[in-house]
Amino acid sequence: MKIRAVFSLLFALVSALMLGLAGGAVWMVPTLYSQHALPWLALPVGWLLGKAVRNWVRPASGQAAVLAVIATLTAVLYVNLLMAAARIAGLMGLGLVDSIRTAGLPLLLQLARLSSSPMDDAWFIAGMVLSAIAALRSGRQPKTGG
Repeated sequence: MKIRAVFSLLFALVSALMLGLAGGAVWMVPTLYSQHALPWLALPVGWLLGKAVRNWVRPASGQAAVLAVIATLTAVLYVNLLMAAARIAGLMGLGLVDSIRTAGLPLLLQLARLSSSPMDDAWFIAGMVLSAIAALRSGRQPKTGG
């Protein structure tokens, strides 16, 4: 594998991770507004991330599908960690950033795992599958008519 291909793949991975973080942050807005988890939003978030990866990071391929799944997994983890931090912040009267610093990543991961149900996990997996499908499908081809 050429060094250029390695750097290209590494840049695509970083781009997918950043898209996932952005998707998780956008997902967090309605979740905080409703004050309870909205796991079904994994479907539209996954679909949008799949399209974003396909259109802006990699063309429709197996690599794009893997990157879309990674982006969706990142969004799922990020929104669940932010929800756990928001719960701590609300219970202890801290700011969000203070609660993230105080709790630390291991505790936030544990709280996120404890707060998700098997049905939530099914929604998250469905969102990842949808993102892979969206990344695999090529865009609409213009019809050449006769």
